[in-house]
Amino acid sequence: MKKKQRLHEKIKSKWGDGKIQRSFRITYDVIWNIILFFIIIGFIGLFFGIGIGAGYFASLVKDEPVRSYESMKKEIYDYEETSKMYFANNVYMGDVRSDIHREEIALKNISEHLINAVIATEDEYFEEHKGVVPKAIIRAIVQEALNLETKTGGSTLTQQLIKNQLLTNEVSFERKAKEILLAMRLENFFEKDQILEAYLNVIPYGRNSSGRNIAGIETAAQGVFGIPAKKLNIPQAAYLAGIPQNPYLFTPYALGGELKDKKGLKPGINRMKIVLKRMHDLGYISDKEYKKALKYDIKKDFIKTKERSRERYPYVIKEVQKRATDILTVLLAEEDGYSEEDLKENIELKEKYKILAERDLKMKGYKIHSTIDKDIYDAFQKVAKNYPHYGPDVTVQAKNKESGKTESRVDPVQPGAILIENVTGKVIAFVGGRGFDIDEYNYATEVPRQNGSTMKPLLGYAPAIEQGVIQPGTPVADIPLRGSYNPSNYSNIYYGLVSAREALAHSYNVSAVQVYQKILPTNPVEKYLKKMGFSRISKADESIESIVLGGLTNGATVEENTSAFTTFSNQGQYKKSYIIEKITTKDGKVIYEHKVDPVKVFSPQTAYLTYDMMRDVVRSGTAAAIPSLLHQPGVDWAGKTGTTNDYMDAWFVGTNPNVTMGTWLGYKSRKSLNNCPSCYSYSQRNIRFWTALVNEATKINPELMAPKERMKQPEGITHRSICAISGMLPSKLCSKAGLTRSDLFNVKYVPTKVDDSLLSDGKGYYFNPQWIKRMNYDHLDDLSLLFPRKGNRELWERIGLTKGKYLNNETDSDKKSTDHNDSTDKKRSESKNTNEEHQQSNENEKTNKKTENEKQQPNKKKKINKEEKENKSKESKGDKKKSEPAKPKDEEKEKPKPPKEEKPKQPKEEDRDENAGKDKQDNQQD
Repeated sequence: MKKKQRLHEKIKSKWGDGKIQRSFRITYDVIWNIILFFIIIGFIGLFFGIGIGAGYFASLVKDEPVRSYESMKKEIYDYEETSKMYFANNVYMGDVRSDIHREEIALKNISEHLINAVIATEDEYFEEHKGVVPKAIIRAIVQEALNLETKTGGSTLTQQLIKNQLLTNEVSFERKAKEILLAMRLENFFEKDQILEAYLNVIPYGRNSSGRNIAGIETAAQGVFGIPAKKLNIPQAAYLAGIPQNPYLFTPYALGGELKDKKGLKPGINRMKIVLKRMHDLGYISDKEYKKALKYDIKKDFIKTKERSRERYPYVIKEVQKRATDILTVLLAEEDGYSEEDLKENIELKEKYKILAERDLKMKGYKIHSTIDKDIYDAFQKVAKNYPHYGPDVTVQAKNKESGKTESRVDPVQPGAILIENVTGKVIAFVGGRGFDIDEYNYATEVPRQNGSTMKPLLGYAPAIEQGVIQPGTPVADIPLRGSYNPSNYSNIYYGLVSAREALAHSYNVSAVQVYQKILPTNPVEKYLKKMGFSRISKADESIESIVLGGLTNGATVEENTSAFTTFSNQGQYKKSYIIEKITTKDGKVIYEHKVDPVKVFSPQTAYLTYDMMRDVVRSGTAAAIPSLLHQPGVDWAGKTGTTNDYMDAWFVGTNPNVTMGTWLGYKSRKSLNNCPSCYSYSQRNIRFWTALVNEATKINPELMAPKERMKQPEGITHRSICAISGMLPSKLCSKAGLTRSDLFNVKYVPTKVDDSLLSDGKGYYFNPQWIKRMNYDHLDDLSLLFPRKGNRELWERIGLTKGKYLNNETDSDKKSTDHNDSTDKKRSESKNTNEEHQQSNENEKTNKKTENEKQQPNKKKKINKEEKENKSKESKGDKKKSEPAKPKDEEKEKPKPPKEEKPKQPKEEDRDENAGKDKQDNQQD
């Protein structure tokens, strides 16, 4: 007790003298000073940190330019909108192939449910913030620093729009800093509705039902549910709003456009439910709407897989896109001051602008209008798919590009065809091949081949007529040629003095070369052929004689060859073929429109005379099967067949006053088409393919395909009688011999000199030696080679070869001619078959010539009528024989087997004369 009292007194004493108070105060002061020190240090550190952060932020955005309203507007609204392609008459064809498919839409045309779903899911403070949400950014930074498994993200809709349109998807602090800065700036410039509309047009949504990558809400609504964005209900809106978080996980479609299985659909449906909950929590939908939406079967709304437009129209989609790219390449270069010639001369420059053009075509939402008639194009594809007479497939050895190994592959006969409107050059339709899945090459526009005898009117006869060297009735000597180049005819025989008309109708090779040799010094390749759009001409082509037989070094496409023939139907003017009619922006502004630019190649008189000569090809020549195969009779068709060395290519180009159509058949491997004894001949197969296409097109548009009017004859054309021996005005001796004929002439080139080819010694008439020498026929060992093998040969055989030497009607001249040709045959490994066409097609010609002679020689009318009756009697006997159905197998047995393939010398693909005789047999079979 005493101890407690003493302790109390002691404390009281010390408290009284103030020692305890002093000690407490000192302790308090020390602690407070320490706390204050740390507070000051904290503030200093905070400001220092903020300064460092601000400095770091500034360093990250220092290179970012201060963007104006106009520049931001341009970039924000610069959507990568897919360009669209159209058939003629604004019929939708398909979209340009691009990495992503997008269609623009205005905010007013988007469902309110979708807008609410997007805001609830992606940016609940969208209507309140100024571009960024600071706490969301801090939260995202902390999650990133601590590497937490759950990351909520800190980007607003505005930031996401900036990332997609102005920046990249790069993951870095620099990109994020720029994104924040630009988002705040964008909010100062644009209204919330503008930002939301832009966002909904650019955000990716995975794949659609065609398997294409898609972006933009309208494209997503159409591609997933098959409805416009305006008609989306609550569950549909929630499903689409959930996709952007992970587009390829949540999309309902697999890579090829197939609907995913139940397991594959589950993530997207679960995501939809999360979006619905967010909408409910934020008050965008009621309890009733929420429960109903959760029970909704969204799977029933997914549309079925759709075939891509490229899969439906692969050839035409590819061609239109390619040509549109070429046009835009030139337009973009011209904007920068370059010309089309600059691009041709500078490959790197052209490649640069081509890349830019391809990008614009995929991004700018252009509307590309083509000339292709959808109905005719569809009909052509159907014919090509079902045509039964292509011939057999062949097996070839080819190197596999990936493995490098040689493998066997099947090579089918491929077709190429194109239909062109003469007056404009519009490509109405084409056939690119038998199927894009078989071969992606477009054999109508991409694959150059030697064009065989179709070259003869283009480079031989028409230029010679233009220069006055020949006219349709001019005699051309189909006899052995002098010089190193000595081609043969298909039949391995020579036909003597024949008219240019007959030589073209029956496609005599020797005659064509004879004509071409006369004009070769004038460089007809440069003067005429290049003007008609042949783009692959080499320097060597200008000097070789074989080019008139189609021996082009680099060949020509079906389009080029067919387009050239329109010159004859356009009064001698070439109008380049085209497929792109116009290109417009998405707003309708025309940035390109095709303009016809005619190039004068021949006079109207030359064009008409050549056209008239080609009528005989169809009437009685190598394409005589055509009239009986066409469903629309009486159309004024003219044309030319063509075949190349070893039967590697079969051609026919036909033209009428409205349109020109060309077809081609051949193997990709350039194998022979003459490989099927049980098939129609290679030429017949192609001609039947041509007529099948023409018949289908005529059903669809008879006014275009089957004009009632004939090709109009221009002024400056007249009929004249000439001597068939020399082409000069008939002399008394020529008239007496019955060897006059009449034909069409350009009035500028009507002969003015009288024939001097014959002399008389009182006993008869014979060849004038001076005329023989002047015409360079004196190299012939046997002048009877000048006698035509067809027509009125018996009249020719009355001509003496020299004075006093006359041949009887029963002569061995045929034998001599045959022996001469037989010796030539041994030197010609490329010659293959007998020329039955000439025997059969001659009957009409014989009657026509007798009718002409009757008009010219009234005093001999009775005699000629008697001869006509005899000939008709012979013809009727022959026709009776021919009317029996021909058996292709037997027909082939009669022909000698073709020799083994050899590497062709000049020309690489010498033309062969088609067999019109077989075509006539086919007519009778039909």
